[in-house]
Amino acid sequence: MISYLLALLFLPLSLTFIFFLRKRDSNSKKLPPGTSGWPLLGENMEFALLGPEKFIKNRMEKYSPQVFQTSIMGEKMAVFCGAQGNKFLFSSENKLLTSWWPQSMKKALLFPEFAESSLKEVSALQRGFLHDILKPEALKQYIPVMDSMAREHVDENWIPNNGVVKVFPLSKKYTFDLACRLFMNLVNPEEIKRLADPFTLVTNGIFSMPIDLPGTAYNRAIKGGKMVRDELMRIITQRRKELQMENKEIIAGGRDLLSKMLLVTDENGRFMSEMEISNNIIGMLVASFETTSSAVTSVLKYLAELPHVYDQVYKEQMAIAKLKGEDELLTWEDIEKMKYSWNVARESLRLTPPAQGAFRETITDCTYAGFTIPKGWKTFWSVHSTHKNPKYFSDPEKFDPTRFEGSGPAPYTFIPFGGGPRMCPGKEYARLEILVLMHNVVKRFKLEKVIPDEEIVFHASPVPKHGLPVRLLPHGN
Repeated sequence: MISYLLALLFLPLSLTFIFFLRKRDSNSKKLPPGTSGWPLLGENMEFALLGPEKFIKNRMEKYSPQVFQTSIMGEKMAVFCGAQGNKFLFSSENKLLTSWWPQSMKKALLFPEFAESSLKEVSALQRGFLHDILKPEALKQYIPVMDSMAREHVDENWIPNNGVVKVFPLSKKYTFDLACRLFMNLVNPEEIKRLADPFTLVTNGIFSMPIDLPGTAYNRAIKGGKMVRDELMRIITQRRKELQMENKEIIAGGRDLLSKMLLVTDENGRFMSEMEISNNIIGMLVASFETTSSAVTSVLKYLAELPHVYDQVYKEQMAIAKLKGEDELLTWEDIEKMKYSWNVARESLRLTPPAQGAFRETITDCTYAGFTIPKGWKTFWSVHSTHKNPKYFSDPEKFDPTRFEGSGPAPYTFIPFGGGPRMCPGKEYARLEILVLMHNVVKRFKLEKVIPDEEIVFHASPVPKHGLPVRLLPHGN
């Protein structure tokens, strides 16, 4: 009994002493300026209400243009700003930092814990493979397929709509159908729908408040994630069986990325597991479904708003089209001629970036700009600290594709695809998707916005509030 009473007496004292030591240790480090916000909530509400761009800009002005601290998604976080901050994070991968996914995202997408392993043995094989199959040399063979599907998409979904279409929903359909075809050779509309419908639930709810209660967007995202994962595992298992029965050399040389992932091995002869393959496909589908469709929508929005920009894009695209037969498909050489069109797309990515940034986790204490970021803290880099910063871009709100002529922007200032070892491997794939659809839309129509001042809202990516309805004006009418 005496021992029990002594334990009750000393336990609070011990906990208080431990808390004091930790607080003293924390106070001895010069942490980045900022605030943790409200208990438990952190600054989640402010981040959601202001949106990423205003949130970042506000705190850069209030605390520091180099690095500031906050608390979002239940984590202590250091937000790095400016070109030097981007350079520091991009060059510190696997030395000071490792990848990190918010728990809410992992839960919705059913990502296993190995995705965050600091060793990255498995991920290194996958990243190397993805870079190989998504680099320009490998993607050249897909351009005719992309062009053929873009033509079919415009014929079936744009033309029959009485001259008015909503660009964002159609962009999502185009990018997702194309991804299903090139990644998994899915062409059956019912099969694609079994992935697209739950994927819509995921992207609509993955960045909502992580409240897992029936009826919430986040709860629907979790259910959608499970349906996507189950359907992918079914497809992968079935494809593995098919490969065991067919000529692997013929399939390996084909255009199906899933088949190639099933056949690739590391230096020890180990194949990727079904879970690893499904992780890769989910990552590529997320990018295709939301970020690339957001990028396509933004490009077409600016073309509808800026006639002088549209006219130059039209001139460039028609110069390419006039050299080709009616049924002749685009080639790599044609894509390389679309220099002004790609500068227009890049300026759109600067002003309306579909991806806002990325998270990392510190694996050791690190120092930046005189501040200490403790081990275990999360970090975040954001496009919004540089893309509209007058320090890096003169007249930053002006749409000016000529910024990208010559040597273009300074290093680490234009980062819609990230940078360093974890730069988005799908950068070139996204470029082709955007340019091929631009070609097929612009050579047939001029665009006129139905809602001139349509608001841009932020979900997983910035999108027009009403889906960007535009009036199609066929050339010659």
